[in-house]
Amino acid sequence: MIKAAIVILNWNGKKLLGEFLPVLLRYTDVGKTEIVVADNGSTDTSVLFVKDKFPQVRVIELGANYGFAGGYNRALKQVDSTYYVLLNSDVEVTEGWLDTLIRFMDENPGTGACMPKIRSFREKTKFEYAGASGGFIDKYGYPFCRGRIFNNTEEDHGQYDTPVKVFWTSGACMMIRSEVYWQAGGLDEDFFAHMEEIDLCWRMQRAGYNAYVIPSAMVYHVGGASLHEANPQKTYLNFRNDLFILYKNLPDNRLCKVLFVKLILDGVAALKFLASLQPTHHLAVWRAHFYFWRHLKKLRMKRKLVNRLPERNISGIYKKNIVFQYYIKGIRTFSVLKQKDFT
Repeated sequence: MIKAAIVILNWNGKKLLGEFLPVLLRYTDVGKTEIVVADNGSTDTSVLFVKDKFPQVRVIELGANYGFAGGYNRALKQVDSTYYVLLNSDVEVTEGWLDTLIRFMDENPGTGACMPKIRSFREKTKFEYAGASGGFIDKYGYPFCRGRIFNNTEEDHGQYDTPVKVFWTSGACMMIRSEVYWQAGGLDEDFFAHMEEIDLCWRMQRAGYNAYVIPSAMVYHVGGASLHEANPQKTYLNFRNDLFILYKNLPDNRLCKVLFVKLILDGVAALKFLASLQPTHHLAVWRAHFYFWRHLKKLRMKRKLVNRLPERNISGIYKKNIVFQYYIKGIRTFSVLKQKDFT
């Protein structure tokens, strides 16, 4: 078994692979670390491209598009390593990033997953949306980051350079112990894409493992390579999958109250989309809710499986409502939030 395997899930990403694989190879010791491109049924000749241009990279052909969750589950079953590194194809790594993460995991056996600091590839001095310097969640299931609240991303001035426990690590670039990945049940394939890593990290914490951000390791992420934020399908997946996460993982004494408030807040968001002349996004919110309620029976079965894991103190939950803090109180930066309000 090797120490670490970097697994890139690809779907028609020939251009991105051509741009970012050379940088990854430059900063990776392929004698000690396996690099894998797992292909989700691409039609753009990216498989042939990788085999021809990067023979040191292993290619796993999955044969169809199973989404982020399904693709990784199928690919990782074919990888034998102590640590999995899930890496998006549009990520530019930097020197020493991998060794820094491995060293931290080796020295902290209670940590199940970690992530580097993620800056924007297009705006190099700013944090990137999908992870920034560590992921958190509020009591109603709204995710945010050190360095990013909703769409407001901060300039990185070193204000979040301390390693800290987080609620979730970004699927754009995360290292996770292989045994923990499967112990927690892997990624939920019903999510297809978006927010499935948050669900996994919640189950991982229930299983007794911490999640950390290690800002001394840094990567740059393009973001939006699969679905741009202007695409209503992304709105649909984000709202639907957020409901999935809450229903599967919340304790019984909070479930009904949180879902009730969530319904109201999502309704407000849908009206906001309508008022800003975005009817397809408005409809996407309601499609997400209709799908959720139609599939409660299946979700109830998943909830029972999660509840077999013991209740534990979960790190990284903001005990207030980040929506209220952002839109009513005008808080735009993570540093303004009081640390006593986090679990």
